[in-house]
Amino acid sequence: MNKGEIIAIINGFLVDEFEVDGDVITPEAPLKETLGLDSLDYVDLVVVIESNFGVKLGEADFVGIVSFQDFYDLIENKIKAKG
Repeated sequence: MNKGEIIAIINGFLVDEFEVDGDVITPEAPLKETLGLDSLDYVDLVVVIESNFGVKLGEADFVGIVSFQDFYDLIENKIKAKG
């Protein structure tokens, strides 16, 4: 799975699950503020990532995640580490 596919899948479920306008999802946009995430939303996000990519995310994984690009990179690295 390449980076473009990862981004397309992530953006697709963010639009569907979090009802966000796809136009506001840009690599530089702030993840938390753009999505309006609260603690329950993070749980939903983790579940969706696990079901779509088969990787687990923990609280520590979100430290330092500011932008959508940071989030894309995190998922890509988790997928690569999984093998």
